[in-house]
Amino acid sequence: MMRLVVGLVMMALLAACGGVSDLKDPPVPLGDFRLEHNVVVASKVQTLPISRAASEEELVAAVQGAIAERFGRYQGSSDYHFGVSIEAYILAAPGVPVLLAPKSTLILNLTVYDDAAGKKLNDEPEQITVLETFGSESIIGTGYTMTAEEQLTELSRNAAKAIERYLVRQQELEGWFTPEPSVDVADAAPAVSN
Repeated sequence: MMRLVVGLVMMALLAACGGVSDLKDPPVPLGDFRLEHNVVVASKVQTLPISRAASEEELVAAVQGAIAERFGRYQGSSDYHFGVSIEAYILAAPGVPVLLAPKSTLILNLTVYDDAAGKKLNDEPEQITVLETFGSESIIGTGYTMTAEEQLTELSRNAAKAIERYLVRQQELEGWFTPEPSVDVADAAPAVSN
């Protein structure tokens, strides 16, 4: 029983990092980043078993909107583009309450493009998997307490936050969004002697 309680507390702490609660705060530092193109597709999406249905258009609109909401706050001077492919989802239907209630899930692949360099920053797409935010509704099962649209909105916002965490990590490790030092043309020109 103690393991279950500790597990639920840990899940609650992890879920507190998701959602939109931080959108009213200044964005976390992300170098010289500005999102120019936000391309989301769902042409090969798989609906996992026991899921409510969502159309391709609904999936794309929700994810694209959540990305725009989160990354529209960044006003750097260098343009970057996202290519996002929604791979699979579960929008929890009413299930057995408490332990067996199905959890809503969204799986997507992210590719980040550097406009100035004209290339991908990640050679292989980064796969991101997010779950519904843990809370009292999750214990009962969001299939009972939320509409499919509400579940999709929450998952999309959690996915946008997960993308932000990935980009912050890449900025810290690889300096993805740190501009190259510019060379002043006057300093670089050879001196002319008479």
